[in-house]
Amino acid sequence: MPDKQFITPIIITPGDPAGIGPEIALKALLGNDDLRAQSVLIGDKSHLSSLAEALDISCEFAKWTPGDPLYFDKINLAEISWPEAVISGAPSTANAPMVIEAIATAAHLALAGDVRAIVTCPIAKSTLYEAGFQYPGHTEYLGALSSDKSAIMMLANSELRVVPATIHIALSDVPKQINESDLSELIEDVAGALQQDFGLSSPRIGVCGLNPHAGENGAMGDEEQTIVMPAIEHASDRLGGKAIITGPHPADTLFHQEKRRQFDCIIGMYHDQVLIPVKTLDFHGSVNITLGLDFIRTSPDHGTAFDIAGKGIARDDSLRQAMATALKMAEHRYGVQDG
Repeated sequence: MPDKQFITPIIITPGDPAGIGPEIALKALLGNDDLRAQSVLIGDKSHLSSLAEALDISCEFAKWTPGDPLYFDKINLAEISWPEAVISGAPSTANAPMVIEAIATAAHLALAGDVRAIVTCPIAKSTLYEAGFQYPGHTEYLGALSSDKSAIMMLANSELRVVPATIHIALSDVPKQINESDLSELIEDVAGALQQDFGLSSPRIGVCGLNPHAGENGAMGDEEQTIVMPAIEHASDRLGGKAIITGPHPADTLFHQEKRRQFDCIIGMYHDQVLIPVKTLDFHGSVNITLGLDFIRTSPDHGTAFDIAGKGIARDDSLRQAMATALKMAEHRYGVQDG
């Protein structure tokens, strides 16, 4: 059996090196031969070697640049250097520019076709802001790098896929942010992504109402009648039967096992309406997926966890699932690759 293969890999960004990103990346890559043989990690070899030694992990690294083979028995590494020594649990503003550069490098490699997808480890936005970062977060920055695309957040696991129409805003602002045009466009974009990246020829999308009981025919708000239903009808017309869109559904009856299996994705009106169900069903195995970009991007559904960084107790479940999801999405978008 050969010890290497020439394929286009997925690439993993380090996130904040003082967080759990490098630790879970090492665990995920060393714990799964198939994922390791198709992945490249961006990282500082010296830092990763020291971290592996501290965690009592044995590993070897192979330097990777675009076009190089991928090794089966080593971690394929796109090498960077942290300006300041990394201390687990203590984020450094001095290292923040390199955190940002690693994200940009991954995006440029994806846009050039040198990698098939990006998997991003968690960042600490407050640290990046101190270094002059001017985007609300990871997703918005990647959108700017991807032809200023409007990115869509999907959370997914083996039980459920969800998309919130509004994300990190106050609940009182949600009704003001929902309108027929934007919601219709969102439904169409989600349907297109389900076809392109998930292989669903006629995706089934359920749309939640905003109010309890989906407004109870206007008794508890009229947004369902004036915004949600017209958006569904408009999107359905434009999709021309290429997707099955239903709603507005009462959210309180939409997520039990029998009901949720009727849908390939559920679109909610606000963050907690759909993120609570998906995280309750599988907290450790859920994946954050960014739709609408010129490249595939997934990430684990958790933060930097500075409080446990470097202690060897961080779980890599979500990162492994993010990597597997990225590979599956790339297979649907680009086809299967032979080594």
